[in-house]
Amino acid sequence: MTKTNRSLTICIRLLWLWEKSLLLLLLLPNFCSTQTIIKNLPGFSGDLPFKLETGYVGVGNKDELQLFYYFIESERSPENDPLLLWITGGPRCSSFSGLVYENGPISFSFTSITKHPVELVLNPYSWTKLANIIFLDAPAGTGFSYSTTADGYNTSDTIHAKRASEFLQRWLLTHPKFLANPLYISGDSYSGKIVPIIVQEITNGIEAGIAPSLNLKGYVIGNPVTNRKEELNSQIEFAHRMTLISTRMFESTKRNCKGEYVDVDPNNELCLNNLQAFEECISRLEESHILAPACAPGIDDDNFLSFPFPEQLCRVERQRYSEVWANDMNVRKALNIREGTKAEWARCNSSIPYIKDVRSSVDYHRNLMQKSLRAFVYSGDHDLKVPHVSTEAWIESLSLPIVDDWKAWFSNNQVAGYRVGYSNGEYHLTYATIKGGGHTGPEFNPRESFDMIERWLEHSPL
Repeated sequence: MTKTNRSLTICIRLLWLWEKSLLLLLLLPNFCSTQTIIKNLPGFSGDLPFKLETGYVGVGNKDELQLFYYFIESERSPENDPLLLWITGGPRCSSFSGLVYENGPISFSFTSITKHPVELVLNPYSWTKLANIIFLDAPAGTGFSYSTTADGYNTSDTIHAKRASEFLQRWLLTHPKFLANPLYISGDSYSGKIVPIIVQEITNGIEAGIAPSLNLKGYVIGNPVTNRKEELNSQIEFAHRMTLISTRMFESTKRNCKGEYVDVDPNNELCLNNLQAFEECISRLEESHILAPACAPGIDDDNFLSFPFPEQLCRVERQRYSEVWANDMNVRKALNIREGTKAEWARCNSSIPYIKDVRSSVDYHRNLMQKSLRAFVYSGDHDLKVPHVSTEAWIESLSLPIVDDWKAWFSNNQVAGYRVGYSNGEYHLTYATIKGGGHTGPEFNPRESFDMIERWLEHSPL
C-alpha cells in the first residue's frame, strides 16, 4: 500500500497569509490537521485514477471533535472547478455513503460480496468529474469522526451546522489553493435541513469579516428534509397521486383526519382507522423509491452474506456492503484511520445523542433569499420519505417570482424530469424533479443526476 503521509501543523505556515486577522492568530495555536494521500484501496485493482485525500480536522474549543473527511480533487480542472462540501443525511450517517452509493468516483460491485475484500469499481457518473468534493463525516461519532470527550458527542441541528462551518474554515486554511474556487454546500435527505443552516453560518462569518473569507456561491439539496411534520402529512396526497391508495380512501382520510395525519386526536377512531388502512397499503413498499425492491421481513446478516442473486438485493442489503468494507482492518490502515478511535463503523450511528432543535428550515431559506446566492433543489418523484409534494409546497411559500416556467429537462434525449426557475434579482433558485427518481437522486438515477448537476454548476439551462 503506497501512501504519502503528511502531518501538517498549520500554525506557522499560514501566518503570512492571515497576519491581518488577530482573531485567527489567537486560534491557530489550538489546532492542527492531519492528511494522507491515498494511492490504493483494498478491493480496487491498481492505483486509484483520481486524487483521494483523507484526514482529520479538529474543531471545538479544544479540538475535542476530530472530524474525518474524504477529499477528492476534480478529475477535470481542480484549480478552477467548484469546491463542494457534501453532508450525508440521517442525521448521523457517514459521508462515505454519499461517496460510494451516490456521487463519488467509486462504488461497490454488487456481485462480489463473497470476495475479500469487497470489490470496488469506478463510477462513470461521479460528480468529481466536475468538482472538487469534501465528503465530511459529521457530527462527531458519525463514520470515522470521533470526540475526545463524552460531551463532544452531544449535538443538535444548530450545533451540527456550526461545527461543519468551523470544519470548512479550518480545512481551507490547510488547503489555501482552493479558497478562490466557487464554494457550494451540498447534501440530501436530512442534511437538506442542515445545509441552509451551514450556509447561514458562512454568510454570517463573511459579513463579520472572519478570515479566511469563503468564496460562497450557493447550495445544493436533494429530496431535502425541511419540515418533517409537513413531509409526513404530504405522504397521503403523494400516495393518492401515485395510486397507492384509492380516491375513496384518500377522501375519507382527508375528511376524517381534517388534513392532519401526524398529531392525531387519539379519540378520533375514524381517522385512526383510515391511517391504519393507509399503513397497510404502503408497509411493504421501499419508502426511498416506491418502485425499488423492498426488503423482505426477517432479513439478517447471514441471509445477506449468502444471497445468490445480487441484482435482487434490496437497498438496505446493498448498504451493508459499506459496513463489511469499512470494518476491514486493511481498509482502515489504507485510509489512515487512527487506531482505537472507532470500534465498529456503522453507516448510520443512531446512538449519538442528537436534538432536532430546528423544526423547519424554511426561515433559513427566507434569510438566504436576501443574499447573492444560487440554490438548487432537486427531488426524485418516486420518493415516499420526502415527497416532492411537500418540497414544492415550501418552495412556493417563499413567494419568489418565477423567471423560467415549469418545463421538461432532458438527459440522453429523453425527458428526465421537470424544472422551474425562481429569482428576486440577487437570489436564484432552481427546482427540478428527477423522473422515476428516489430519495437519493444519484443512487437511483446516476446519469440524469450527473447531467443535471453539470448544467447547473456551469450556469447552463437545465
